[in-house]
Amino acid sequence: MPSFLGVPVDAAYHLVLALTGVLTPVLGALAATAGIVVFTMAVRLLIAPLSFRALGGQAAQARLAPQLQALSQRYRKQPERFQREMTALYQREGTTMLAGIWPVLAQWPFLSVMYAIFRSPRLAGGPNQLLSRTLLGVPLGAHWLSGPGVASVQGAVFLGAFAALAALSWLAARVARRMAPTPAPPPAHGAMKLTTTVLPYVTVVIAAFMPLAGALYLITTVAWSTAERWLFSRRTPRPAP
Repeated sequence: MPSFLGVPVDAAYHLVLALTGVLTPVLGALAATAGIVVFTMAVRLLIAPLSFRALGGQAAQARLAPQLQALSQRYRKQPERFQREMTALYQREGTTMLAGIWPVLAQWPFLSVMYAIFRSPRLAGGPNQLLSRTLLGVPLGAHWLSGPGVASVQGAVFLGAFAALAALSWLAARVARRMAPTPAPPPAHGAMKLTTTVLPYVTVVIAAFMPLAGALYLITTVAWSTAERWLFSRRTPRPAP
């Protein structure tokens, strides 16, 4: 484990372990799973201001779509002038084309910490007690790629996790399309298409290389992100075609 991760990993380990201890009398063998879910929700609450600011930036992009279309037509033979005018427009509105990516980047350190917890046999000066915890009999530190195969309990649990992530990703993409302008302005068309059709499903690929605990983190955070975006879209008028 990189030395700079030592302190945050130990802190997160103690937190998840404490949550597991509190939840064990109520949930038994599922306590560690619930502890990971609660930990993930705490992370999402921590970065919630950043998430809602990013959603506001995406709403501003949708609102600016007609102006961007007009600039694209006006300066279609002057690409450098168009870039300057587009940048100035975004600056006046206090947003950028990358407004929605910051919450994703903010979560990477926490996902890295979760990965480190469930690949380390020793943490905080002693044996890693979370490695003995399971979900439906499958260790939370188990990896799908190194498991006994699809036709096993471990394979079935991972396939269930992938199916849940894929369903949530489909829902996330559908909610994202609701906030996107139709049609998207030329400079943002590729980015918006990527955001609403490809990126939501990247989490399924990432989960295939994570321990089961990491997959649980991803399921929880994608569900949270989708709920945030849906609630925001309910309060924001849909961009006009």
